[in-house]
This record gives sequence, C-alpha cells and structure tokens, in this order.
Amino acid sequence: MKEIKNLLEKLSNAHGISGHEGNIRAIVEEKIRSYVDEVRMDKLGNLIATKEATSPSIMLAAHMDEIGLMVKYVDDDGFIKFVKVGGWFDQTLLNQRVILHTEKGMLTGVIGSKPPHRMKEEEKKKVIEADGMFIDVGATSKKDALKLGIRAGTSITIDRELRPLANDMVTGKAFDNRAGLVMLIEALKRTNADVTVHAVGTVQEEVGLKGAKTSAFGLSPDVAIATEITITGDHPGIEKKDSAIEIGKGPSLTVMDASGRGLITSEPVLRWLRETAEKNK
Repeated sequence: MKEIKNLLEKLSNAHGISGHEGNIRAIVEEKIRSYVDEVRMDKLGNLIATKEATSPSIMLAAHMDEIGLMVKYVDDDGFIKFVKVGGWFDQTLLNQRVILHTEKGMLTGVIGSKPPHRMKEEEKKKVIEADGMFIDVGATSKKDALKLGIRAGTSITIDRELRPLANDMVTGKAFDNRAGLVMLIEALKRTNADVTVHAVGTVQEEVGLKGAKTSAFGLSPDVAIATEITITGDHPGIEKKDSAIEIGKGPSLTVMDASGRGLITSEPVLRWLRETAEKNK
C-alpha cells in the first residue's frame, strides 16, 4: 500500500495538462517497462504498453492529462490573460497559485481579479468568471514577461502538492486521472491472464477523449476498460439516490454514462466485471 501511495503522490505532484503530457508519460513508462513486452508512443502521444499472449486482446486505458490553463495574452503591464484547458468551475480558480511552464523553466504566479474594495455592490453579488481574471507573475511590463519566457500557448498548472488527511485520506491535484493511472499500473503488474493486454496512457481526454479514440481504433481490442474517477453519494450536496457510490467501498462500474446520452456498457462485459469483483472481494 505504501508503494501505491508513493506512486499516486509522484503522479499527482507531476504536471501535464492536455497536450503536454510528457512528464506523466515518462513516469508511467518507467513504472511499467519491466512488466510488458513492448512500449511505444503513437503519433498523438499516447503511451501504449503491450503484454503479448493469445487472443482475445484487452485494452486498459487511463488518461494522463489534467485540466489546466494556457496563456492567451500578456498586456502592457505584464498581466496575463488565460484560457481554460478542460472543464473548470470558474469559482475555484480565483486566488489559486499557479505554475507557468515557460521555455525558460517553471514560473510561479497567482490568479487575481478586480479588488473587492473597488467593486460596486452589484459586482460583489456576481460570480467572477475566468474572463475577468488574470495571472500576476511579478512582471512589470509586457517586455519583462516576454524575457521571463512567457508566450501565448504557455501551459499553466495549479501549484499544489499531495498532502495527507485524517483516516488515511489524501488531498492533491490531478487525481483525475492520476488515480486511474495508478490502477492501470497496478493491474498490469499483477495480471497473469493468458490474453494480450494493451495498457494505454491516453492524451487529451480533458478536451474530448482524443487519445482514447485514436488508440482504440488503432489497437482494435476485443474489450476496452477505462479506469477513471467519479463523485460519491456520501458527500454534502449530493443525495444518495443520485449516486450509490461511497468512498472506501471499492470500485464502481459504469452501466450508462452522460445521463443516457453516452455509452451503455455491454451486458456480457458488465456481468464479467461484476463476477470478477465478487470473486476478489
């Protein structure tokens, strides 16, 4: 268990937004290389590790990218406007400390907005959206910011490291989906099934499942299983009738996603997964 926690910490603390997954790919490759017959990277950047055996073939997938930000514009005073990469709830962004991954190295910044002291009462009642925020890195001018290596397209991540909580819980960034990567790595290490296994660290999930789509079509497996995170029903603001999942009670299976508009899991595959889970309680 300690080894698993250490791996989660290493992956969580590492940085890699959609389209910039190189750091994560290197960690995963290092951890799985000795357990597979072949490791390769496809043209989009997916990491594909194959454990050869007989038919059928199974694809295990977990995305490597995390949500983040990207530099859009630097104004004359050196303040940075940004765009969101992936799905953000804008309220969580304000006052976050961030890291800009510039061509000259990592640079710390903080997300700010118009000071509340200068807001009208009507403004204070409104949610500040990302468009009304900026990043301050301490630059005194646009020229100064450019000297620091900041450019349009510079990737930005949240500056946060994994920390322990009570009762063996932890808090950190990018558990979506570094936790899924840990599951994938552990499954690959433990499997002795006489089937071909393709373990895939996919890219650009947070911007539309790009890597999962291309790798699945490229590998054409008989079965594909994605390891991901989800929300639980034992959380303030969520009724248990809307989610039967409880933290610490084991894995969950997706029967149908996107409120019926997305994938409906194949019944034979779902039954196989349930039976396997029951046998290994």
